[in-house]
Amino acid sequence: MSAPQVTLRVAGPGGGGVLELGRTPCLMGIVNASGESFSEPRLQPSLKRGIEQARRLVAEGAQIIDIGGESASVRGRALEAAREIELVAPLVERVVEELGVLVSVDTYKVAVARAALDAGAAIINDVSGLREEAIAELCAERGAGLVIMHTRAAPKQRLQDRALYADVSREVHDFLAGRMQRAGELGVRAEQILLDPGPDFAKTPHQTVELLRGLAPLHGLGRPVLMAISRKDFIGALTARSPAARLSGTLAALAHGADAGAHVFRVHDVAAAADFLKVRGALRGELAVPVDLALPEALRYEE
Repeated sequence: MSAPQVTLRVAGPGGGGVLELGRTPCLMGIVNASGESFSEPRLQPSLKRGIEQARRLVAEGAQIIDIGGESASVRGRALEAAREIELVAPLVERVVEELGVLVSVDTYKVAVARAALDAGAAIINDVSGLREEAIAELCAERGAGLVIMHTRAAPKQRLQDRALYADVSREVHDFLAGRMQRAGELGVRAEQILLDPGPDFAKTPHQTVELLRGLAPLHGLGRPVLMAISRKDFIGALTARSPAARLSGTLAALAHGADAGAHVFRVHDVAAAADFLKVRGALRGELAVPVDLALPEALRYEE
């Protein structure tokens, strides 16, 4: 199915910005400000490296940069809010100022979300399932976009229970519908909300696959669907690949999500995802192909 066309309103100068989603998939590039990631070697935090990474992802086709100061990986401890702000706020400010791109910030802490919005972020990506309702109140006050993700686990907690869901797709739908309603009661307009079904979060690989097979009901909620499928555990379980070797599986999940009408894809490998979507769009007749399209000689052979 084609992605339903929806409007997303986010924070920004002059009353905020507007994204019209649904015509083509939107890519959200991932930048880990902490240097800690489940899918990459641990690195010392570096503002310079974060800016360079964001610049590269934008050049490759990312329309949104998602900056996280605390990894969702359970192998490390949660950061104090003050430390997370030190990592995130300067990077948000520089990326917005130098690249002029929409920035979302991956956090479940109100203080971090406030500092991120002060620094110029447009969206708060709350991976806690809106456990802290003050996040919604803040987004309502600032006009910021709000990602509501499904999870049954607390942040930094791994929950794998094969008996947790009777019908995972239905339960995810109902959870997101309820949290969306609550966000509305707290002042968040529907047009500010994105919905993330939460692949792998409090889900076994089997449950994630079942969930992604049954995405269609989420469109009934009328909001854009964000797919955070990059290098996820369910792909590793299916392919027996470590995180950095899961690109092919990620692209397969991207194809499925696009076919299911998802709007935004959160990915590490933006260039590969953009190339994949371009060729897919051309072959499906969704992308115009000029009659004089030709391969430049410099790209015909490897030197």
